[in-house]
Amino acid sequence: MEPIALLLIPVAFSIGLFLLGFWIWMLVDCIKHEPSEGNDKIIWVLVIVFTKFIGAAIYYFVRRRKRLRSSSVEA
Repeated sequence: MEPIALLLIPVAFSIGLFLLGFWIWMLVDCIKHEPSEGNDKIIWVLVIVFTKFIGAAIYYFVRRRKRLRSSSVEA
């Protein structure tokens, strides 16, 4: 094997592990902290589960930041 290929294996594994951790973090955050108004929680959980990392990123940038910002304003 070429040396560059040997370097790519741990890098790819690390990226995959990071993405898996991020996905689990967003899924748990949604389940624990998303308000149960209407079907919002169920829809976000389904988005995160079925679209994997992209859904987790969408939840992080769209919904989680908005929720954290609104809770800090209320406090």
